[in-house]
Amino acid sequence: MRRNESKIFSRRRVLATSAALAAAPFAARAAAPVPSPLITTLSSYMAGAANRALPDAVVEKTKQMILDTIAAMVSGSELPPGKFAIAFARGYGGDKVSTVAASDIVCGPIEAAMANGMLAHSDETDDTHPVSFTHPGCSVVPSALAAGERFGTDGTRLIRSVALGYDVGTRVTATLGRVNYAVATHLSTHGICGTFGSAAAAACAAGLNEQQMRWLLSYTAQEASGLYAWQRDTQHVEKSFDFGGMPARNGITAALLVQAGGTAVDDILSGADNFLQAFMPMNDPSMLVDGLGTRYEISRTNVKKWTVGAPIQAPLDAIDNLLKENRFAADNVKQVVVRVATDEAGNVNNREIPDICLQHMVAVMLIDKTASFKAAHDVPRMKDPTVLRTRAKVKLTPDADLQKLLPARVAIVEVTLNDGQMLTERVEAVRGTAENPMTREEVIAKARDLCVPVLGAEKFQKLSDTIFALENVKNIVELRPLLQKA
Repeated sequence: MRRNESKIFSRRRVLATSAALAAAPFAARAAAPVPSPLITTLSSYMAGAANRALPDAVVEKTKQMILDTIAAMVSGSELPPGKFAIAFARGYGGDKVSTVAASDIVCGPIEAAMANGMLAHSDETDDTHPVSFTHPGCSVVPSALAAGERFGTDGTRLIRSVALGYDVGTRVTATLGRVNYAVATHLSTHGICGTFGSAAAAACAAGLNEQQMRWLLSYTAQEASGLYAWQRDTQHVEKSFDFGGMPARNGITAALLVQAGGTAVDDILSGADNFLQAFMPMNDPSMLVDGLGTRYEISRTNVKKWTVGAPIQAPLDAIDNLLKENRFAADNVKQVVVRVATDEAGNVNNREIPDICLQHMVAVMLIDKTASFKAAHDVPRMKDPTVLRTRAKVKLTPDADLQKLLPARVAIVEVTLNDGQMLTERVEAVRGTAENPMTREEVIAKARDLCVPVLGAEKFQKLSDTIFALENVKNIVELRPLLQKA
């Protein structure tokens, strides 16, 4: 949906809302409806998650995503958004209940969830869920960890809480309409998904029943927020709040309110002034519960092999493949043409931050023959003459045909050498995607690269071993010394 369609969408939305309000007396709007099949199905599934066994493959993927998100939290502590989050938590800590990663802080669960959420999206190392146009892990995992410490949950409950969070949050924004919805409404799918997902994860840790889950969803719907304006944040601090900190804070707050006895609207998905009326999804609302218990959204979540923005993943994969198949140096390159989807190109075109600047990261890959976490966050290097000389050879071309393939992020890279030879590589499925998954060993290797500089090799090894044996953890407070930095 483009800009003209967006105006039509907005106008229709206002007219439809006004007509509905005029037709319904206030007393009728205030009346509590009988819970609809939609919310009954969803709340029942959520309430049963704590005691429902997951398939072995889903358990394995969930462990990988927990480690991957913790690695993003730990590495994020060294970056400006993470440093800010830790300082904020230290100043507004609350009761000593939950752990802030890569620090010596133990604080209130709400503060810890927000700080860890910001840590997890301090840069672009966290996971993505293309089907919903979201980053679920950076809020769901911090919320599950903070609530888990608050309620003393075991490792198995942590796994089920995280998996539930992915299932609920991603279905909400997939139903709303993914990137088309964000463009049309200016609302951020990332914040909305994270709020619902984090609430579900924290509620599972808290052991809320079916009735309480319906109340939880009402509080969560009230909190659902976020603007697409995050694209204009050049320092990544607000973006870390929008993607990770805010939704993690929102979600755990909703769960704590209900667990403490708070009541709410019994069915926020039907009746007068409900969530669906307010947010006007582009897709059938039945998508909210489609495949629950058989299709686990965490299995459709991508791990980023390269610690850069998602639209840059496929181009780096393509260059990596070309470098392995052909012997050439950056100085041998005359021109590089990178084709990505039209919307994706706009997000990474000559950006001010290295890890979301496609031209810069392509230049780095050509020079270094890899794209390390350190290189992706080396801001001064963006002015290095050698990098600038190579970067000038890189041309980013928005491709309408690749736009049609979204949410699959396909890229075509054409490298022309000085001798006239042209090398072409098309990447359909980036390493780390659901279609081309990384192995456990690869996920651990990525996490090791991110964590060891902060936590040390010995502590990281214990952390990794513990996460992949979470069934043996009686209380996730046992993770605290493995997450902390003296």
